Amino acid sequence: MNILFIVPSYKPAFVYGGPVVCIARLAERLVQLGNRVTVYTTTANGATELDVPIGRPVTLNGVEVLYFKRMTKDHTHVSPALWRHTWKTVKQYDAVHMHSWWNLLILGAAAVCQLRGVRAVLSPHGMFCDYVFTARNQFKKKVLHGLLGKRLLSRTHLHVSSRMEWQECQQVNGGWEGSLIHNLVDIPRGDYQREENGEFVISFLSRIDPKKGLDILLAALARVDFPFRLRVAGAGEPAYEKQLRETAASLGLADKIEWVGWKNNEEKFAFLAASDLFALTSRNENFAIVVVESLAVGTPVLVSEHVGLSAYVAEHNLGWVTPISDVALVSQQLQAAWADRVERRRIHHAAAARIRQDFDDDLLAGHYLDMYRAVPAKSN
Repeated sequence: MNILFIVPSYKPAFVYGGPVVCIARLAERLVQLGNRVTVYTTTANGATELDVPIGRPVTLNGVEVLYFKRMTKDHTHVSPALWRHTWKTVKQYDAVHMHSWWNLLILGAAAVCQLRGVRAVLSPHGMFCDYVFTARNQFKKKVLHGLLGKRLLSRTHLHVSSRMEWQECQQVNGGWEGSLIHNLVDIPRGDYQREENGEFVISFLSRIDPKKGLDILLAALARVDFPFRLRVAGAGEPAYEKQLRETAASLGLADKIEWVGWKNNEEKFAFLAASDLFALTSRNENFAIVVVESLAVGTPVLVSEHVGLSAYVAEHNLGWVTPISDVALVSQQLQAAWADRVERRRIHHAAAARIRQDFDDDLLAGHYLDMYRAVPAKSN
């Protein structure tokens, strides 16, 4: 198949986190399976721009990428050049897959597809959750959704990566036709066998951001009665990191926390494997790659019910799921995870095989191809 991805940012713009990684991994695997994948994207790299050729194809791991300049340097990613090129070429593709929402780049691309009679697949990547819908520019989003968004969404086929995201999207656009297919995740090779730590080690690995609920985890840990060490891997806004450190100190946790900085792809799996429990008490995560990564090395997880993969964790008994409305409830689940050494050992031995089965790249990429065939771009 000849497949087009339209996305606000693409590798090496890893400043945008998990979605860039997932999108690139999917594109590259589709190419390895014999398909042609082209990506239309912008030079977005946070507040700066990528140093890449503009408007000329660049081949990255078999994927043809065209970077276009953006007029705005913020999350709107306005790029008339990308829209013009999409208008000229979009009907050449067998399938069109747009990623993200709530930015003018994708809204414009969706309008172009509609005007050109092309039905695209849309992956919102968590953009329709209550946290995103209401956390910033709530009034503007509601007006935009009412005037334009609903009409554009009605011409797309929804793709989500978790049951929670499906439910959120249906609340925003009821009756939306779509598919649920997990994201592709880099799963480490080899087995991670280890002895339990003398001191119960809990790990956190993610962006340090209010959305991630690290403040909730700190408050909950201040209530537990077992010895532990929390190892925090990640980076965020310096002011917010400083605020969390001060919170930890005020809770009497300063000597129980290690702030170890960001871990790259080569370091993160060993970091996760050295933990007795991985904890992510996020306020919202439409998927959470790191949950899969932790389970892939045999480390049990404790996640909030607002993490997209929480249903998967519960269904396959791979850890503990907690509400976060009451810190006491989070503490109780942490206490339960610490106390049940037998269950942690069972998860350690069972999780990796489960993950390798359910998150096999070729299996998942095949599901995406089935979806593309069922939603041909040139149906009109």
